[in-house]
Amino acid sequence: MTITSAIITLNEERNIERCIRSVLPFSDEVIVLDAFSNDRTKEICQSLGVRFIQREWEGYAASKNFLNDQAGSDYIFSIDADEAVDEDLLKAIQKVKENNETKLYSVNRLTNYCGKWIKHSGWYPDIKTRLFPKKTCKWSGAFVHEELVCDVDYTTELLGGHLEHYSYYDFKDHRERADKYSSLTAMKFHAQGKKAGMLKPYLSGFGRFISMYFIKLGFLDGMMGFKIAEISARSNVFKYRELRRLNKGK
Repeated sequence: MTITSAIITLNEERNIERCIRSVLPFSDEVIVLDAFSNDRTKEICQSLGVRFIQREWEGYAASKNFLNDQAGSDYIFSIDADEAVDEDLLKAIQKVKENNETKLYSVNRLTNYCGKWIKHSGWYPDIKTRLFPKKTCKWSGAFVHEELVCDVDYTTELLGGHLEHYSYYDFKDHRERADKYSSLTAMKFHAQGKKAGMLKPYLSGFGRFISMYFIKLGFLDGMMGFKIAEISARSNVFKYRELRRLNKGK
């Protein structure tokens, strides 16, 4: 089995070196698709000897599918620039290469939030399928939350170790990105013809906070668990307000 590690980037100078170095030991090639970063992302990638391609952003699924088409390996390992493979996951992937079994492989993502590893709040366990055959799988999704779909009904094996996710470095970053995804989700809902009543934003936000902080034990993550629940709740309010705005045509 050969593996291409595929990464999409935009202004990831803070994270990209850690990401690339973590996949080099098992990758037959590493390809970075960049949406014309204006920081040091390109310089860092080129210094590490990876294949670097720049292309206008077309959305998550379309960009990842274009990137996968560039790969010369049997398998794709899809990893985000703010993620890194830990030692146990590295060993598991190396073993997969030796065994050469045709199936899907998922990983358990562990998020580092403002310097703290989050073990609750609905953020863990966080199982993602990231290692898959190139020829029979592709990404689907027009707006956000792209999904991997395959032509073959493969079995899926969960690999040991963690995919470390260095998500947010401060609360402002979290709020801005959460609102960005909420806006994209509102666009998706609008395109699907979904509606939201006047109380929906507030009921949804309240429900999200209760779910993350209490039901999913976010309080065990301390202050960070509270902030995750609070910001997620606020972004849920924003999402359905935005959907109502789109439905009104404003």
